[in-house]
Amino acid sequence: MKKIRLIIIVFIFLLNYTYLYADDSFEEWKINFKIYAQEKGVSLITLNKVINKSKFLPNVIKYDRYQPEFYEDTKTYISKRASNKKLKMGSKVYFDNNVKINIISKKYKVDKDLLLSLMGVETNFGNYLGKMDIVSSLATLSFDKRRSEFFTSELITLLKLIDNNIVDPDLLFGSWAGAFGNFQFMPSTIKNYAIDFDNDGEINLKSTEDSFASAANYLNKLGWINKNPCFYKVDLKKSIPDNYLNISAKKIHSIKKVSYLKKYIKDTKLINNYDNLNAAIITPDAEIVENPNKLSPAYIIFDNYKLILKWNRSLRFGLAVCTLKEKFKNEL
Repeated sequence: MKKIRLIIIVFIFLLNYTYLYADDSFEEWKINFKIYAQEKGVSLITLNKVINKSKFLPNVIKYDRYQPEFYEDTKTYISKRASNKKLKMGSKVYFDNNVKINIISKKYKVDKDLLLSLMGVETNFGNYLGKMDIVSSLATLSFDKRRSEFFTSELITLLKLIDNNIVDPDLLFGSWAGAFGNFQFMPSTIKNYAIDFDNDGEINLKSTEDSFASAANYLNKLGWINKNPCFYKVDLKKSIPDNYLNISAKKIHSIKKVSYLKKYIKDTKLINNYDNLNAAIITPDAEIVENPNKLSPAYIIFDNYKLILKWNRSLRFGLAVCTLKEKFKNEL
């Protein structure tokens, strides 16, 4: 633990040292970025209006380096995000909007339980949408070297959405990573999947109708199948090879039929009806907990679960969403 504390102290020192010189180089980056963005088809009017006002946000870099889903153990992470309090809050959201939500769920063939769960985990049912200036957040992350290519692409997409009057730049406040609305859509997700469901002429991802319909449309396009499971918690036999254990969400490997994986699971009664489905095994605490039990906790995950990872590439996020989903399924 002393070694970990030392690494954290050194990291914070280097991060703060970097900030002393970030503002000047960020202003230079803005000049070069505007040239690049024009080449990509963004208007100079939008760039002058939006990018000129953008600021380097040091806290965004800190948040990017320290995300709770990568540091909290599974039990802690899930207990916070799939609590009975969230179940109560989400149930109220549903009963206040059940006609609209049911219509959307039926139209896009996506469980209302899943939609409520995603909204609950992402924004606490719209109570925490984020207060960061999204343009400045994306500009800061584009300027930063760690994931510059991804965030530059997202920033260009957002500027084009502004150019086309699809989003209002004055309303763009959200998460530190540039996500927006009840379900925290990134700009590319807005572009590809957001819907003006209430036909009022604008896409409002903070409204119930547009946000739920956009999330449902996204999940439908990804391939969500209501009747299929998300995951089951399992006890593994010691005979399971290490290479069958997924400890990261970056790329799920060793995907096999359930019928094959059953030989490594002690009690198979929960999965006996899914022999022909593809599945994999995850042990999410392996990279998080000091001196972990490499076989526990363990989960068998299915294609539906892997779709949740496209929303947020964190093993614990997927487990929290699916856990809260099951609570809604039993409650509503």
